[in-house]
Amino acid sequence: MSVTAITGARVFDGEKTLGVTTVLVDGGRIARIGGDVPAGADIVDGSGATLLPGLLDAHVHTGKDALALALRFGVTTELEMQGTNTRDNRAHISEDDTVADVRSSGFGITPPGGHPSELFPEGFRPGPPPGAKPAGEPPLMPFSTTPEEAVAFIPQLIERGSDYIKFMVDDGSIEGHPGLPMLDQATLNAGVAEAKKHGMLTVAHALTVDATRMAIEAGIDGLAHLFMDRPHTDEIINLVKNAGVFVVPCVVLNASMMGITGSDLADDERVASRLDADWDKALRSSFGHYPQGKIEDVLATVKTLSDAGVDLLVGTDVSLPLPFLGGLAHGASVHHELQYLTRAGLTPTQALRAGTATTARRFGLDDRGRIAEGLRADLLLVDGDPTTTISDTLNTRAVWRRGTRLTA
Repeated sequence: MSVTAITGARVFDGEKTLGVTTVLVDGGRIARIGGDVPAGADIVDGSGATLLPGLLDAHVHTGKDALALALRFGVTTELEMQGTNTRDNRAHISEDDTVADVRSSGFGITPPGGHPSELFPEGFRPGPPPGAKPAGEPPLMPFSTTPEEAVAFIPQLIERGSDYIKFMVDDGSIEGHPGLPMLDQATLNAGVAEAKKHGMLTVAHALTVDATRMAIEAGIDGLAHLFMDRPHTDEIINLVKNAGVFVVPCVVLNASMMGITGSDLADDERVASRLDADWDKALRSSFGHYPQGKIEDVLATVKTLSDAGVDLLVGTDVSLPLPFLGGLAHGASVHHELQYLTRAGLTPTQALRAGTATTARRFGLDDRGRIAEGLRADLLLVDGDPTTTISDTLNTRAVWRRGTRLTA
């Protein structure tokens, strides 16, 4: 692989703007920032553009086709929060520079019949068609109703390659299924404590204030959602802040739950040109389970958490191109989330940090998320300046994954 010199672009390094400078890429890594262009380098003229770290989506459910779509939008890493892309199952992805990289929790700890079973129509089965030969060992389904069961599943999940441990804390009220089987506090506490004993990062699915309190009481490291059942109070903001947890607001998901579609995004030619008919249809749909919610309350909570110094991470909860899981599309919805964060009152720079360096730092991905010497050359070059106009992130000029430029 020859040396690539990206010249003339403004550089946002994941934390701050470095101004116009040259970035050298060699062997899949960022070799140097600044200085002269070496003889024989392949030169990419970045004049009028901004070079960003590849974007990260901190909440997805994904597969190889979805990872390819994400990369076309400059999302170079997806963090799976329920699925099969665990450590021993992803060699074909890790070595394929035509798709985004991935990390995974495996399947989340939840009671039998608990979330997310209520989201799917009766008889719906994701994955290979009936009768297809299974590929390898079936995934571990850590259904737990007691502290002992949750504790016993932690080492099994780790052995099966989970990168972090997810807990479902959901009574179904937001999804229109109140009374859903739900982890109790003792089971949640025991599971989180056991995961931490093994040095594992823990994340919780929590869509209500009460579920958020439960997760924080258990000592969770991060919240994979922002509550949407009521406006925030000083009490809940302080609880989140003092616990030091990170929050993945997934505003795009909250909007979809409230019946707000992604049609405006789908109408943007920069998005439409990259989506097939199924993803376009899904993006123009919505979950629609919680129409009584108020997106203004969610946006106000996002701003208050940011002002309090809570680490916010960009995530979408995107999964399959199905209308009943709609309002979302891989890659595209990361850009939508960035727009929602600025609509909430974050600066474009704050939003970009949430989609790059902050996510990498909180998930311990110390080889990406920033433009710094020695890190992976996961890069996104866009026309314009998203540090002043956030929607410029969609003006894709070039994408690199491990220094390999995407050609599709």
